[in-house]
Amino acid sequence: MTCILVVDDDPICLELLSETLIGAGYSVDLAVDGEDAWDKLNSYKHDLVLLDRVMPRLDGLGLLRRMKGDAALYGIPVIIQTSASSQDEIREGLEAGAHYYLCKPVYPDLLCPLVAGIVADIAERKSLRDSKANVAVALSLMTSGDFMFRTLDDVRSLAAVLAELCDRPDDVGMGLLELMINAVEHGNLGISYTEKSELRKTWRWEQEISRRLGVAPWSSRVARVRASHDGEDVVFVISDEGDGFDPGRFMQMEPARAFDLHGRGIAMANAASFSRLEYQGRGNVVIARAPVRRDC
Repeated sequence: MTCILVVDDDPICLELLSETLIGAGYSVDLAVDGEDAWDKLNSYKHDLVLLDRVMPRLDGLGLLRRMKGDAALYGIPVIIQTSASSQDEIREGLEAGAHYYLCKPVYPDLLCPLVAGIVADIAERKSLRDSKANVAVALSLMTSGDFMFRTLDDVRSLAAVLAELCDRPDDVGMGLLELMINAVEHGNLGISYTEKSELRKTWRWEQEISRRLGVAPWSSRVARVRASHDGEDVVFVISDEGDGFDPGRFMQMEPARAFDLHGRGIAMANAASFSRLEYQGRGNVVIARAPVRRDC
């Protein structure tokens, strides 16, 4: 069961958040400030942290910075709940590594879809690790390969395998997932940013993807990924048959989108998965580079 550490110095908020998350099927651990949370993070395994920004002893950003400096805690996703909504304050949080924000007071209809999306990402990462065994040596013999994909299952299978070509395959695998899912949902299937926001909020995202995959004109579209390496870097070229988009505002996290339920994937891939990431043409071709794996 997913274990969520909830950190808040307000006992009423702590109780309400705890009841909401337990009611949604999660295991919950509680902490009353950043120092209390730090002790618990170092004593028990947690999958996700939901913390208040302003707290005594150690505030939310202070705890987040500690976590990002600890190899064992670095990868745990963190949601910051805050009433600090100025652009500078949000930017400060983004720079500290807070990719997920909720505005106080936190309502269940916003909290639960956001948590569910993050938990799904955690499961994707675990699935990537589980499905990659015994492919690294065979892949190291490949200098280039071309693959087609249409569905989310296609993406999951391909991302898991292709990431094994690279150093830090877990990080590269998550980046490939984000870019390839983007090619399917926004590219080939034409799901807009606004539409995805509503689909995520109403739990219908995968259902809508499945529907569009069976309906013209989307049903005939395919996306492609080419993987090649020159001994130094692996180069992934991902393309789709959609209308394209302007990737500029998605390459980094923007304060204006900090409270959205989605929209972080490209920025996170750019920051954590690849040494270089660039879009070409009308935005339906992306080239990503990552150092080649050396231990095969």
